[in-house]
Amino acid sequence: MNSKDIIQYASAIAMIVSGITLAFLSFFKNDGDISEGVLWYVAQALTYAGGIFGVSIYFKTKLSDLEKRINHHPKP
Repeated sequence: MNSKDIIQYASAIAMIVSGITLAFLSFFKNDGDISEGVLWYVAQALTYAGGIFGVSIYFKTKLSDLEKRINHHPKP
């Protein structure tokens, strides 16, 4: 795993944690009411993290499939 992957995963996890923390703080501070801005932030944090994890996993899977096809392809 290189430093780019570590930074991406760390920022995605930080976004998830910050979104959950903000939602809980807003919920308990406002007597069970979460404002639209907080919900928007949580949605953006989850979208960002999903994009980071989803795209990364997709490309790694496709790359490994391609490597398997190349390694198992008969040489002329």
